Amino acid sequence: MIIAVHAAWLLSLWVFGRDQPVNVVALASYLVLQCLRFWVIWTLGSRWTTRIIVPSEQPLVSAGPYRFLSHPNYAVVAGEIAVLPLVLDLPLLAVIFTILNAAVLAIRIQTENRALAASRVCVAHNV
Repeated sequence: MIIAVHAAWLLSLWVFGRDQPVNVVALASYLVLQCLRFWVIWTLGSRWTTRIIVPSEQPLVSAGPYRFLSHPNYAVVAGEIAVLPLVLDLPLLAVIFTILNAAVLAIRIQTENRALAASRVCVAHNV
């Protein structure tokens, strides 16, 4: 579902935004989000992946942006989904895809949290 929402978002940006003027302030906000994304990826290092993988017997990452948020990459993605359409003066796309993205991320985050909780139970019980 995440792939479908993001693909539809990108396609919509291409179809509706290719001849739009660029809002420089929104573009600057988008570039700040990219810096935050690199911080997330740098912090996770080899543990960064799009799949839900919980390495056994490794502590949760608590450095970098993870000191402040449990899921900072998803915060960046939510910001991107909202801001990039505004770069192209497409506020309706920003609203529609922010709502769709929130729905799929709610499912994803719940699934990740269950996987993390299960791994902590297994480690605590030496399973």
